[in-house]
Amino acid sequence: MNAKIMVVDDEADLETLIKQKFRRQIREKTYEFSFANNGVEALRLLHESPDIDMVLSDINMPEMDGLTLLTKLAEQNPLLKSVIVSAYGDMDNIRTAMNRGAFDFVCKPINFEDLELTVEKTLKHVLQIRETIKAIKENNILKMYVDETVLKFMNGQEFESSLTANETIEATVVFIDICGFTAISEKESPDTVVNLINKYFDIMVKEIIEQGGYIDKFMGDAVMAVFKGDYHLDRAIEASLSVRSKIDLIQEHLPNFETYLPKVSIGINTGEVISGNIGSASLRRLDYTIIGDIVNTAQRLQSVAKPSQVVVNEVTYHKIKESFTCSEVGEVNLKNKSLPVKIFEVVS
Repeated sequence: MNAKIMVVDDEADLETLIKQKFRRQIREKTYEFSFANNGVEALRLLHESPDIDMVLSDINMPEMDGLTLLTKLAEQNPLLKSVIVSAYGDMDNIRTAMNRGAFDFVCKPINFEDLELTVEKTLKHVLQIRETIKAIKENNILKMYVDETVLKFMNGQEFESSLTANETIEATVVFIDICGFTAISEKESPDTVVNLINKYFDIMVKEIIEQGGYIDKFMGDAVMAVFKGDYHLDRAIEASLSVRSKIDLIQEHLPNFETYLPKVSIGINTGEVISGNIGSASLRRLDYTIIGDIVNTAQRLQSVAKPSQVVVNEVTYHKIKESFTCSEVGEVNLKNKSLPVKIFEVVS
């Protein structure tokens, strides 16, 4: 640990004592000390070196005393921890110091063994705070890459003991592909391509989440979404129709392309799927996803859907025909299916 400690005291010989008593830590670069004669100078040094971990401060100093400095430190850096080192160790000063944010109080004359333990304890607390903040930041970043359903599963007690466990569930799978995006990728700059696809994904994700679905994965310019629970099929279709409607309203005027009217093709299938962690448990590289024929068929239905079409098979059609307006498209050949499949378009 390379900790930076600021000592604020107007006693001329304290700097020498600190350097003597902590010479081993200084030599080993465990601690790095800086020194200020009063609160005003301390604030200036802190502004120049905002990475200081803790402050050791006297109370009675010219220009700005230690108790006033405590208030200023809290305003400037709420995470900075301070220890008051003072001969004014009466209860009123101790309480005032604590109320203004002091982490601890050491009385003069200084017992350097006690001071060393106090510094260690304070720096340990600072490290814990920083690790907590880092974990929060990493968790917030993780949420951008991993669906909340997966994060909840990871926090469960059964996670470690069931890394490769799976279950069969009823769910609806939706594949949404942005039509004609390959041509955009060939003509436009990478920045333009990424900004466009993120813009469209943002619309899709909002509508999927609004209907209680979650994103299983992004695949190039396509999205795989899963809906579980009550009325999962109805919610999946509602989300798909909403995505189609919002994407259909967009017109893009691009530098190297004629006016681009983005469209989506959507395939939906519903039934039993296998849900769980797929991958290598020994190498700790897993993907929490769903697999099965229902998933494969949904993707193949999307592959035969035309721009702005929401396509389902005959089994799904009979489940939704009383709730949604559909029209028969006809029979198509799907990859790895021996017989033609009758498909229907969900109109509204």
